[in-house]
Amino acid sequence: MRPTYQDRFSELEPLLSRVEKPSRYIDHEWGTLASPEAEHRVCLIYPDVYEVGLPNQGIAILYNILNQQEGESCERSYVPWVDMADAMREAGVPLLSLEGAAPVASFDVVGFHVPHEMAATNYLEALDLAGIPLFASERGEDDPIVIAGGPSVYNPEPICAFFDAILIGEGEESIVEVCLEQRRMRDAGATRAETLRALAKIPGTYVPSLYEVSHAEPCTPHGYTVPRAGEDVPSVIYKRVVPDFEATDPLSQSIVPFAQLVHDRLSIEILRGCARGCRFCQAGITYRPVRERSADQVVSAVTRGLARTGYDEVSLTSLSTTDHSCCSQILSRLNRRLDDTGISVSIPSQRLDSFGVDMALEVAGEKKGGLTFAPEAGSQRLRDIINKNVTEDDLERAARAAFEAGWRRMKLYFMMGLPGETDEDIVAIAELAERVVEIAHEIVPKGQRGGISVSVSVSVFIPKAQTPFQWCGQLDDDEVKRRQKLLVSSVKSRQVRVHYHDADTSLIEAVLSRGGRDLTPVIVGAWKRGARFDAWTEQFDLARWEDAACEAGIDLRAVAQEPFELDQHLPWEHVSPGVTPGFLKREWRRALMGKTTDDCTRTSCTGCGICPTLGVENVLAGERA
Repeated sequence: MRPTYQDRFSELEPLLSRVEKPSRYIDHEWGTLASPEAEHRVCLIYPDVYEVGLPNQGIAILYNILNQQEGESCERSYVPWVDMADAMREAGVPLLSLEGAAPVASFDVVGFHVPHEMAATNYLEALDLAGIPLFASERGEDDPIVIAGGPSVYNPEPICAFFDAILIGEGEESIVEVCLEQRRMRDAGATRAETLRALAKIPGTYVPSLYEVSHAEPCTPHGYTVPRAGEDVPSVIYKRVVPDFEATDPLSQSIVPFAQLVHDRLSIEILRGCARGCRFCQAGITYRPVRERSADQVVSAVTRGLARTGYDEVSLTSLSTTDHSCCSQILSRLNRRLDDTGISVSIPSQRLDSFGVDMALEVAGEKKGGLTFAPEAGSQRLRDIINKNVTEDDLERAARAAFEAGWRRMKLYFMMGLPGETDEDIVAIAELAERVVEIAHEIVPKGQRGGISVSVSVSVFIPKAQTPFQWCGQLDDDEVKRRQKLLVSSVKSRQVRVHYHDADTSLIEAVLSRGGRDLTPVIVGAWKRGARFDAWTEQFDLARWEDAACEAGIDLRAVAQEPFELDQHLPWEHVSPGVTPGFLKREWRRALMGKTTDDCTRTSCTGCGICPTLGVENVLAGERA
């Protein structure tokens, strides 16, 4: 007879009084779905604390899908904050699942979400707390199969040694196929090696142990990955994609938490994909093609979700929500339905060239917080290089629409260190922000201008795999700091506030974005020196990474900053979102010439290769206005 939840939780309960936010670690939230006594059990782990991980739509989608499968039970776990992790180690309590308080190591399959590069050390933290060997090569027949998937698997090499299999692309179908196949092989008495070879035959499934690194020229210093001799595996693993997006359930959220979440609202994914073609944007390539939900389906999902959860805010999520061909109609219908309820509708960020007066009024609703736009670059020359395809006139029109609709706060996102950037482009960021303040002063009466604010948030450009800028090096970190100071000194208005990302953190993100399997000892070394929760500013310490890199003989700045040649084999070219290398090279050359490329959903095919390679196509819910 299996121990009860109370039996298992009794080990953890005495620790709750010793840590902050004990609600991170308790179960019985409203809307959980797992059946811990099922014959096949899966635990999905988000590599951060509960309040960051629970709102994640990727985990929520897979959690719902797996728990609908006969004989399957999917539970969740999150990485304990440092105080709880230390207390658990001291007390000898392993990492437990949330629903059943079962040791994570007791599950058949353990799946990690891969949200971004800076989560790398948290995979090790979770595995160590669970008592699962860190390296896939060291796991035995009784250990769970450890898999990973998510938006940041398009260069899996630095972290691939920690996982038995990595799911490339959208997981709605592949997670079910992988779990069912592992269950079949388990029931047939197959060995671990036999199981992994069976999983490798599932499209979109990368089993790192069946591949090796080649340094045959031409290649980068990190080499490139090829099938091991004698292994019947594909040389390129293409991503999985859901062609009929509207056939999936838009309401992934079922759990209502006890704790305050980072994104504490009902989230509905209204479209997937983006074809705008920003040359720095990995998601813009890896989430293609564009697939929109119908207005009827979105409105129905919002109504059901609010009744199920009781939230007072709805967020319509996607890479670019205002690009939905029926966005204005959806907002209008929702605002009419939610009138006088106190429930607001929000959009994570807005495209400057698709945001007008009508849209501003629809988004405003009864609550007016702040609006977020992403010009990305201060000058038109640099916006053309990155293919942003928005103009200063677009920003002015969007700002006027917002201020006329009653908004007083605006946030503008930019990048620093983009290819081709000069000091003039940095100064142009300040000038653009101050122009927004001038527009506000033209519209807002004198006595009401005290509430006007423009927040400028500047991140450091990170070269990402599978993008036209994947061959670029990152800007030297000392130069990043100089340009940050130039930006701050260029801002004269007190109503403009500047925030910028830490250059040290951006350095490590670039290292993990561009490296190969040679970085694995660096990640392990940093974790052994105390690196965990590196995405949290107060937890990050560059010295840990520098010491680990020195021990491994790796020059971090060389990895991040040295450009690659177009004819070199890259560490990540064995996984693909379907885009052709020729398209990426063509876009890189167009960037050098300052030439833009159109959005294929608005004109005609631009030849990225994804639709014919994967057998999919763009699906729009309505005609473009």
